[in-house]
Amino acid sequence: MIIANIVALSIMIFGCVNWFLVGVFSWNLVTWIFGVGIVTRILYAIVGLAGVWMLIQLIMRRTRLFSKDSNVKTKKV
Repeated sequence: MIIANIVALSIMIFGCVNWFLVGVFSWNLVTWIFGVGIVTRILYAIVGLAGVWMLIQLIMRRTRLFSKDSNVKTKKV
């Protein structure tokens, strides 16, 4: 699970950088590299799935995404 979380986080960071570039500079990195078409839509879907995966992980584990003992509940103060 740790590897899946790292991969999902890396994909999400790429997506965030792309949306930053779109918002600030009106320049889309994904369409610049792959053009407009099915590949671009697949990449956007992968970024969306990575976001959903990380959201589910945050809800299930509450905080600890990358620790080996992530099934251990944190103590509330």
